[in-house]
Amino acid sequence: MASVYDDFTAHHNYTEWIASLLRLGEAHGLRGDTVLDVACGTGKSFMPLLELGWKVTACDISASMVEVARAKAGRQVERLEVADMRALPIYGSFDLVCCLDDAVNYLLSAAELEQALRGMAANLAPEGILVFDSNTITTYRTFFAEQVEVEANGQRLIWDGRTAGVVEPGQISEAAFEAEPLVPGTRPTIPPELHRQRHHPEAEVRAALAAAGLEVAGLYGCTTDGIPRQPLNEESHTKAIYVARLDG
Repeated sequence: MASVYDDFTAHHNYTEWIASLLRLGEAHGLRGDTVLDVACGTGKSFMPLLELGWKVTACDISASMVEVARAKAGRQVERLEVADMRALPIYGSFDLVCCLDDAVNYLLSAAELEQALRGMAANLAPEGILVFDSNTITTYRTFFAEQVEVEANGQRLIWDGRTAGVVEPGQISEAAFEAEPLVPGTRPTIPPELHRQRHHPEAEVRAALAAAGLEVAGLYGCTTDGIPRQPLNEESHTKAIYVARLDG
């Protein structure tokens, strides 16, 4: 879905979202100007950081996503490459490591989550800050149970949730995404692509962070307005936002 991802997510204000996350990081000691954006997708998460003067290194498991991100950023990004967060290379020592837009929910076990967090911890400067978000149980009982259609740039983008609204903590949920031209033959058709995500309960995330040598500095929840609030409430918030740092 790399070619249409920006169209499907056009309603999200990334400039405000990233600014709010930076404020959270700063409240917990974030300083400096180097960032590693893990699972950067099409670059929507790091473009606002570039505009603020951050030195960006980024990676994503999808070569097509990286291609779109590279077309946007050009030579502004220090380094941009394909990488699996479960075996994350050590790119350097960063003031900020981020992993946004529910990327960690594509990790389908607690063991995979721990592997990814170990890699992120290895890329943190001694006083660096890690910020990542994770979908709450509410997202899997709502968005992953809905059919959403968006018309943009001559195409219809279709999200088909398959949970029927019944999801237990730690469960894997599925949805299909596809695209079709509004006028046949004018745009490519994207056949249904299966998306599998796992809900990560808070206790499990905390355990994975601890195993990776990290500690929770702050935990927040937000809804579709993107405004972080405390305390996290999985029944009313759609995302959990974790701010972490190296333990000790």
